[in-house]
This record gives sequence, structure tokens and C-alpha cells, in this order.
Amino acid sequence: MIKEAVLLINLGTPDEPTPSKVGQYLTQFLNDKRVIDINPVGRFILVNMIIVPFRRFASSKLYQKIWTKNGSPLLLHGIELKEKVQKELGENYIVELAMRYRKPSIRSVLNKLREQKPSRIHILPLYPQYASSSTGSTMEEVMDELKTWEVIPSFNFISKFYDQPAFIKAFTAIAKQYDHSQYDHVLFSYHGLPERQILKASAHYGNNTCKMGSCCDAITKNNQYCYRANSMETTRQLVKALNIPEGKYSSAFQSRLDDKWLKPYSDKVVKELAEKGAKKVLVFSPAFVADCLETIYEIGTEYDEIFKEHGGEKITLVPSLNASDEWVKALKEMLKR
Repeated sequence: MIKEAVLLINLGTPDEPTPSKVGQYLTQFLNDKRVIDINPVGRFILVNMIIVPFRRFASSKLYQKIWTKNGSPLLLHGIELKEKVQKELGENYIVELAMRYRKPSIRSVLNKLREQKPSRIHILPLYPQYASSSTGSTMEEVMDELKTWEVIPSFNFISKFYDQPAFIKAFTAIAKQYDHSQYDHVLFSYHGLPERQILKASAHYGNNTCKMGSCCDAITKNNQYCYRANSMETTRQLVKALNIPEGKYSSAFQSRLDDKWLKPYSDKVVKELAEKGAKKVLVFSPAFVADCLETIYEIGTEYDEIFKEHGGEKITLVPSLNASDEWVKALKEMLKR
């Protein structure tokens, strides 16, 4: 039987929560020219001589806080998801999981698929909103591997799915476990990016008037691959599906490295909400389909501490899709389409 293949790809995770293994992960991740898109010499010095030597120790302590007895949450969710999608799609498909950085590598998994000679490969980077530093980097890595094959089978990428009804439906199903009317505010927190990367995407379409504002109020041909616009549309879709009233929600961006990243900053928003009298805040992180350091610890622990320090009572994190049945069904629907 000739089968089709499905390759699910997430960002990656250290092999272990030790300074050495975290350093390996950060070295591969941050040396990616699409992640830190500056002069190659400057990137090499910044990453290998400044960031990694110091950050690996602090980051390893954070990973230790979320690590389970079976390993990295992001990898474990990915493995479970792969197995459930395989079962859902049936024997006519081969489903595999790879990570852009570290293991299992894209190269090793593609070579495994090549041995099975599928008729077609469906490639799904697990990032709902398109960004050059995540989706673009992953697609480039896959194409760099495929171009070395003597026989390249038919393949197709799903480069974004934030607006797919199946994705919104899956996230809504999880969100409905929480009564948003019992919270003072609902925050949609997306992973941040340098503003220059948003401007570069805008320039790609000959649109040099991006102001990081109202230009993202609707999806158009000029911003269809703009990460900020994709994020704002995700919020609008979820707000509509959950019937959250105007004025009770906001969107922000987390994990910034400096003051030239997308605004507003999630940690600042959390602080301001507490100072204005909010006691309970519900937080979504729709840029992640699997819970990881940025959701479990950054939002669930750090933001909760910030909120309480400034008068709030509790930050509640809505779990991500992980390997939920709703997400498995959504993936099947998107892949079949």
C-alpha cells in the first residue's frame, strides 16, 4: 500500500534541563539567521560569546522547574499528539514528529520517511501564526533537506492555520472549561518578536507604511503573513467564538528581549491590570499549541507573581491544545482539506 506522510514540526526543546544541554539548544536556536536576523559576524559574537555562555545557566534552572519525570512537556505533548493523529488518520498515513532545534531532528525524521517512500508528504509546522523566525525557518530547513533527495515526492506546507475554523473550534472547546464572566479581564498573550521583523514582512509586500496599529485591524493581501496581524485576528476569532464583551479583553506580547519588540508587553499589562483593581485574570496563549516554558512558567508562575505583587489575586492560564481530542480532530480536518 502506498501511503501519504504527515510531518508535524514544533520548535524544539533541550534534551535535558542541564546547563550543557540547554546551551546546545540555545546555540542551535539563536544562531539561526531567521531568529536573530543581524549581520552574521555580529550574530556569532552575540550568541556564542555573550548570550549562550551566561544564559544557559539561568535558563536551565527555569527548565528544571517545568521538567517532568518523563522529560520535556513540549516533547511529551508532541509524541502523544503524533500517536493520536496516527490513530485518527489510520493505516493509509505515516505520521511523524520532528523538532526544528535538537531532537528528533528534521533531517533524521525526513530520512526515516524517505525509506518508506510515501506518495506525498504533508508538512505542518505547529505555529498557528506565520513568522519568518518560526514557520519560515522550519520550512527552509525542510526544503534544504528535500532538495538533496534524488526523488522528491509531492509535498505541501500548511504555513499558518490561526484562521482555520477547526483550530478556533479546538481552542474554544478548551476555553469553555473556564467561565470568562468570573474574571475581571481576559488577556491573549502571544510570543513577542522584534519589531524589525514585522516591518521586513510588510516591506515584502511593498507596504512600507506599517505602524504596528490599525493596519492589523483586518487581514488583507498586504498583511496575510504578518505575525502581528495574524495574532490580532486570532484574538478576534476567539473573542467572537467565546462571546467575550468588548472592553474586557486585550492582546499583548511576551518573552521580549529588549524595548524594540512588539508592544504592549504582557508582563506590563498584567501589572497595570492589577494596579487598576483587577483581582482575577484569565490568560490565553494562542501562539503555542503545546504547553512549554513560555506558558507553564512564564505565564503560570512569573506573571502570577507579578499580578499578586501589585494587588491582584490570581492569574489563571488556559491550557494549550497539547494532545486534546479536539486538537487531533482539528488536525485531521486541516490535513484532509
